Amino acid sequence: MMIDDQTVYALLAEFREPEDLRAAPTQCQKRHQDIDTYAPYPVEGLPEAIGFRRNRVPLFALIGGIAGGVSMYLLQWYSADVDYPVNAGGRTLHSWPAFVPPTFEITMLGAAIGCFIGMLVLNGLPQLNHPIFDAADFGLASRNRFFLSIRATDPAFDIEETRKELEELRPLRVIEIYS
Repeated sequence: MMIDDQTVYALLAEFREPEDLRAAPTQCQKRHQDIDTYAPYPVEGLPEAIGFRRNRVPLFALIGGIAGGVSMYLLQWYSADVDYPVNAGGRTLHSWPAFVPPTFEITMLGAAIGCFIGMLVLNGLPQLNHPIFDAADFGLASRNRFFLSIRATDPAFDIEETRKELEELRPLRVIEIYS
């Protein structure tokens, strides 16, 4: 929807209490799919209320850990057994017990880096500017207010109908966000 050469990005409802925000997505999901919430601290039950079911960060940790561990083990094996074999004290060239501590350490480092990269990628970060950031008093989302947005990309989004649905939830106010 265009208003004065600006496109409506979303409607944003502001709530004072986390309980009001927790109840709002269940009412909105009867008709809308493209819903997001913003809160100053984790609200129990809110991710499930907006339809968040799976956390994929552990997969990134697993991939990072496996990649780190395998690469470290192969590096040690290659350097000690293939590239520069030294027979010290009659031990075998492939002395795997000596390879375990560095392999474990790099596995943990790879998993931590995988978690960090996974969190950034899955959250769409870094995102330096977003239309929601321009909303009136949206800075309160990091202090003491709770927000629910329904984006205009939602298939059932109609600005008047959606505004009525949001006002039935009894928010403090409903704000139009333009992109």
